Amino acid sequence: MRKLFSNPIDLSKVNTLIYHLPDGPIFSLEMNGVDDFIDLDMGLGDICDTSDIDGVIHFFPRGNA
Repeated sequence: MRKLFSNPIDLSKVNTLIYHLPDGPIFSLEMNGVDDFIDLDMGLGDICDTSDIDGVIHFFPRGNA
């Protein structure tokens, strides 16, 4: 899942952010109006952007990816 080039994420297509916590649990966040408060370019993990398919972004923090 390592990216060679950084592509900006179009948040207009994102409905849900799924944060994969260490040891398996997940935290799901609906993106209705909260995209102004979230910085997805944190660089603290890997991002799997499937927003074109299902409107979801998966975030895997460093050590869990």
